Amino acid sequence: MSEITPENIANFDQLGLAKTIVDAVKLAGYTKPSPIQAKAIPAILTGRDLMAAAQTGTGKTAGFTLPMLELLSKGKPARANQVRALILTPTRELAAQVGESVEKYGSQLSLKSAIVFGGVKINPQMLKLTRGVDILVATPGRLMDLHQQNAVKFDDLEIFVLDEADRMLDMGFIRDIRKIINLLPKQRQNLLFSATFSNEIRELAKGLINDPIEVSVSPANTTTKLIEQWLHEVDKSAKSKMLIKLIQQNDWQQALVFTRTKHGANRLARKLDQEFISAAAIHGDKSQGARTKALANFKSGEIKILVATDIAARGIDISELPQVVNFDLPHVAEDYVHRIGRTGRAGSTGKAISLVSEDEFKQLQAVESFIGQIIERREVSGYKASNPVPESRLKSYKAPKPKKPKKPKTNTSGEQAEASQANNKPKADSRGQARRKPNSGSANKTRKPRNPDASGNKPSNQNSDRPQKKRESNKPNKGNSFKFKATR
Repeated sequence: MSEITPENIANFDQLGLAKTIVDAVKLAGYTKPSPIQAKAIPAILTGRDLMAAAQTGTGKTAGFTLPMLELLSKGKPARANQVRALILTPTRELAAQVGESVEKYGSQLSLKSAIVFGGVKINPQMLKLTRGVDILVATPGRLMDLHQQNAVKFDDLEIFVLDEADRMLDMGFIRDIRKIINLLPKQRQNLLFSATFSNEIRELAKGLINDPIEVSVSPANTTTKLIEQWLHEVDKSAKSKMLIKLIQQNDWQQALVFTRTKHGANRLARKLDQEFISAAAIHGDKSQGARTKALANFKSGEIKILVATDIAARGIDISELPQVVNFDLPHVAEDYVHRIGRTGRAGSTGKAISLVSEDEFKQLQAVESFIGQIIERREVSGYKASNPVPESRLKSYKAPKPKKPKKPKTNTSGEQAEASQANNKPKADSRGQARRKPNSGSANKTRKPRNPDASGNKPSNQNSDRPQKKRESNKPNKGNSFKFKATR
């Protein structure tokens, strides 16, 4: 792997992009490329594979969409059901964000693009793919669904992008990623973007990319100096009241608040609404329509506070977001960097405030050890924690292992749905017969099972030596009810 050094690039005209693409970038309000863009764009234009380490908010999306548009604009249009470039993202929100960037920067090109993810009807997505698309942005689950229904094919694929690969592994998508990679043609350009180059990421890269150019812009555990960070010690039961006071006292017009759970997000949004603070919750249990509406209302200023979980907030891109609040500290320290990275983007300043209770000391230590600094503690008048948070010390950080994906339950035909139903059947006893749960009130009375034959199958009525009684109805006959002997 060879390291590419960035040149002193002052504007996008020096990157080798077509004038139509540069004009679209300027129209979007950007004049000077970010460090990751200055490194990644020339490397991708060479046609070689790329591994890029970049935090959220560094401009990495444009770092691969701009050269992709440049390369695809020189080729033939996509055929029916075919895709020329595939961008795989871990969440719906990130897919929507990447898709918007593709449309924005490719507005003056004759390339077709589509975004596909779960939570919405699949038929409109299938219909759009029948005409073929040059660029497809997708989440793993919906992409597999579309492929199984022959709605999308990869015979003409030229470029494959795996965006936020670290999050993919954290969410347990590794098995889906490998399945998708096996569907792609061998001859293609591969681009892998991740916040870190962990051992797991490098292991994944072995089967994905060939002799890549490797670029990075900052250490994985650093937070931008443009974000001011501090925390407030508070009892867990008083967090909501403190947040309400901070919003009202500082007149926050826009803030992104992170909670650890979906129920916590819903509960906090309701409490804020009760205090006449416009708020909405966004998480994985919300429908895609509700999530899209909440995000649109937050961007437009119709609601002041957006309460989100880590997965749902992945891909939220709001220019000049003033502050991010950690209502709960994350379980995984790396998520802290991703959370506060929603503010302080594209050269803007931002604030990251954490409400920390005594029971979160372990998470606080992990976060501070990960970012390599002790977070400043500030007091809020009227709030003094009855259980103060102990003073923390920096320790060597050990990254947790990524979640192991559950093994798919498949039968001989490979259909997971049937396997799931089979898994719910009663377990067999030592003789290979299904055990029946006794009915309440009749634990000592059970139906006497028939003896299986040598193959383990029940004897059929035709081959049985005993005469068989034919039951014409499932309803018992009043005059001739069936009785079974009780067995001990």
